[in-house]
Amino acid sequence: MDYTLTAIQTKLLYLFLGLAVLINFSGLLIPVQAPDAAIYALIAKTMVQHHNYTELFYHGTDWLDKPHFPFWITALSFQLFGFTTGAYKLPGILFLMMGAFYTYLFAKELYNKQIAVLSVFILLTAQHIVLSNNDVRAEPYLTGLIIAGVYHLYKSYINNSFWQLFFGCLFTACAVMTKGMFALIPIGGAIAGHLIITRQWKPLFNIRWLIAILLTFIFILPELWCLYQQFDLHPEKVVFGTKGVSGIRFFFWDSQFGRFFNTGPIKGSGDPFFFVHTVLWAFLPWSLLMFAAVFQFIKKGVKNTREKEWFCISGALFTFLLFSASSFQLPHYLNIVFPFFAIITAQYLYAVTSSKTIRAISFVQVFVIVLMLSVITILHYLFRPGVFSWYTASTLLMLFLMLIFLPAFIDLHGYQKIAFRTLLASFIVNLYLNLAFYPSLMHYQASSEAAGWINKHNTDNLPVADNGDDTAAPFEFYSNKPVTAININSKELLPAKPFLLYISADDVNALKASGLHVQALNSFQNYWVTRLTIPFLNRNTRNKELTTMVVAEVN
Repeated sequence: MDYTLTAIQTKLLYLFLGLAVLINFSGLLIPVQAPDAAIYALIAKTMVQHHNYTELFYHGTDWLDKPHFPFWITALSFQLFGFTTGAYKLPGILFLMMGAFYTYLFAKELYNKQIAVLSVFILLTAQHIVLSNNDVRAEPYLTGLIIAGVYHLYKSYINNSFWQLFFGCLFTACAVMTKGMFALIPIGGAIAGHLIITRQWKPLFNIRWLIAILLTFIFILPELWCLYQQFDLHPEKVVFGTKGVSGIRFFFWDSQFGRFFNTGPIKGSGDPFFFVHTVLWAFLPWSLLMFAAVFQFIKKGVKNTREKEWFCISGALFTFLLFSASSFQLPHYLNIVFPFFAIITAQYLYAVTSSKTIRAISFVQVFVIVLMLSVITILHYLFRPGVFSWYTASTLLMLFLMLIFLPAFIDLHGYQKIAFRTLLASFIVNLYLNLAFYPSLMHYQASSEAAGWINKHNTDNLPVADNGDDTAAPFEFYSNKPVTAININSKELLPAKPFLLYISADDVNALKASGLHVQALNSFQNYWVTRLTIPFLNRNTRNKELTTMVVAEVN
């Protein structure tokens, strides 16, 4: 079928591309969430403040949970733009945009330009991709680095190019220095899986892959040196409650394989179907289409394996199955294979020509769209966001009217009309989340609210302290003054009085009982914003879910 775009369709394409990019940047200035993102931001801030780019510290203690690469990039951003929300999130979002660019390049190489463009749209509107560009952790970095590594290694295989191999290994090494050795699984799985399934044994055992291993190892030497300096040279340090912890061993084994086999210091409990139901919501509004695309790809591919590309299906499914067998599982782990899922889904949609199949897909997507818009409507009714401007309302209304009426006035065919409506639904949902819901929700993260209040009202320049738990990480990141983490039960560890203390209202009485003079200056309603529940979201039952935090002056 000819999908050549008319002039108006081309303009719409650019408009939608701009909207898709804008939506992923729309959470740029929403405060950093506790605990993980705030902890990462605080570690990078500490790195810059102490001019120490070799060692990672959190609350003054050695930190070994993640490798250095995202912290180096974030530290560079902090040096350029200061310790701000935007400076923390910007690098991660840019790496995701790099991933979208490489998704386009890879899909265009494997298929054609139309599929490449559709792949980018699917990736940029997948629900958890947008959410991860608000709550930035390691995954936006990893998503961009992995698809970039696969693309350049693919090009080195096709063109026998050393420089493509060089850049493929460089991106691969950066991915490993972002998350650990498991980053090799989707990259190696994509390349090796294709060669094995298509029975290309000679390219599979080509010496270029030995060179690739060597280059990747050379590129991760900065990470190994840092770990050796901080941990292996200091067996007396207590890490994970024990001494003699090797940073290099943790990097190569315990960080990832230890979690997989549940033998490392960080343990979890796995469910083999966890990522099946996770991807149902995380890849919305494309998840049902993605399952159909994977099924059809395998069904048709097994009949003639040599005539199909298996890079995407190998990189995605091998990683998906391995993560499903793991004992340590979190929803955002899957983001790294979303570029592969996007390409698989796009090629399936593009290839649909049967009017019966198109009607079935349209029915499914209408159901998904109605479901998503209904959920947002119910959320708005229950939550009643305090931040909801006329600008936001008019933008959402305009997009909704486009969703309802515009397809009737534009000549769209096949997958184009389906994609058009699905994209608009995603735009509505995520603009609502990032322009209304999350800005309102973050007012209940008392730690960032309290830090902002102190920055404005600490006119006497008093020392600042908190209780030092993970929920207070945003307080320490946003505070303009250094924050001392204290134990309220030990008077010996308290800063010189008077000082300002961020603490729960319940603990104020305990401090008063210990003989300290404590005066509450302001109070803040608090909720763990990454653990949403219906009672909290419902404005009628919300107060029962809140705790009270205070900023107090201690004398």
